[in-house]
Amino acid sequence: MDLEHNPFEAALKVGEKQLGLWIGLCSGFGAEVTAPSGFDWALIDMEHSPNDFHSVLAQLQVFASYETTAIVRPDWNDTVAVKRLLDLGAQGLLFPMIQSVDEAEQAVASTRYPPRGVRGVSGNTRANKFGRVTDYAASVDGETTVLVQLETTAAIAQAEAIGMVDGVSGVFFGPADIAADMGLVGQPMNVAVWDVIKPAAQALIAKGVPVGTLVMDPNFAAGLLNDGFNFVACGSDTGLLAKASDALLETVKGKIKE
Repeated sequence: MDLEHNPFEAALKVGEKQLGLWIGLCSGFGAEVTAPSGFDWALIDMEHSPNDFHSVLAQLQVFASYETTAIVRPDWNDTVAVKRLLDLGAQGLLFPMIQSVDEAEQAVASTRYPPRGVRGVSGNTRANKFGRVTDYAASVDGETTVLVQLETTAAIAQAEAIGMVDGVSGVFFGPADIAADMGLVGQPMNVAVWDVIKPAAQALIAKGVPVGTLVMDPNFAAGLLNDGFNFVACGSDTGLLAKASDALLETVKGKIKE
């Protein structure tokens, strides 16, 4: 039995645009609501959502039945957490708050077996179908997406060097934290924030490094993809539920006669 193909990783390598959705509902049932939509990728968040390994597993199991590639963001650049997520079968990881080349190299190393890295070895995991995938160790590096998230101006200043680290699949810009670092907390769409992000992104694009981000404005998301960004999440399951709930209530209330 061969290792399953990672379509998101393959798409990044050939420059195909990938549209994503942020996932924060922390349940397999919630994942089943969005998985059939057909997004290219979904980000299961452990940093700012109350996910644990069990809830992540349930969501990975759901997305495995659909065309959407599930990427997991651990709460930190933690070698032990990464090992467990890869053993659970995560096809890609988004590492938060990468500040340097050294930290990017550490992130990559946590996804690689020795001698290329420090990932612990188990021959019986969900990732290798409990020992049935005979080429797992030989093939997993090429099928594992490693995204590094830049969230400060200091990190952005090193964006090209970080993006060129061997094993990094792409660079993700976090506008909310970049805004906060610039003294603009709560203003991720401020023009000044994107005046910092866009030149760094274009420099990476010129070097062939895929770049991505998360924005909640669908028009802005489309614009970024049209301008060369490779992978952009254009909303979140929690945000969609909140907005739809509010809109429904206001619509019906507005039609009720006093």
